[in-house]
Amino acid sequence: MTDEQPFEDPTGASLWRPLHLLTTTVDAEIAQVYAEASIEGVKPTWVQELLRLHLHGPMTITELAESVNRTHSALSQKVAAMRAAGLVRTTPGPDARTKRVALTAKARRLVGRLAAEWRATEAVLAELEAEIPYPVSRAVADAERALARKSFHDRLAERLKEDPAWRGE
Repeated sequence: MTDEQPFEDPTGASLWRPLHLLTTTVDAEIAQVYAEASIEGVKPTWVQELLRLHLHGPMTITELAESVNRTHSALSQKVAAMRAAGLVRTTPGPDARTKRVALTAKARRLVGRLAAEWRATEAVLAELEAEIPYPVSRAVADAERALARKSFHDRLAERLKEDPAWRGE
């Protein structure tokens, strides 16, 4: 028995969980297309980075992260996974703290097919958006504008200030 007050499970409902599940489903179906085409060892979430490396040549992890609008930490983990899959190699960068990332021959053989998949995926997403009354891309742009007016952090902090459980009461 604990001194904690009982509460209802707050995870029973989630406004954006369906969006997460939708993107997870899309990635899984892209991965299925790869499997059907005998493209092994590639995750759909790596394609943007692989195509950037193909188009722009070797980059440091920082440069690659900036080019895809991700954090250095996130890209460092992704590069490690792509290296383990044999898609990229890393070499020391201009100083001891940096690594340069380059495609392997295996990845170079795949980039044309991956670019074709990217274009086809974008076309399918455009078709899908044409079928629904409020396109997801419009919802995202609207949410970005609202968050530019007031950040998610500030909104969340305000809500949490009002909650006695957050304050430890």
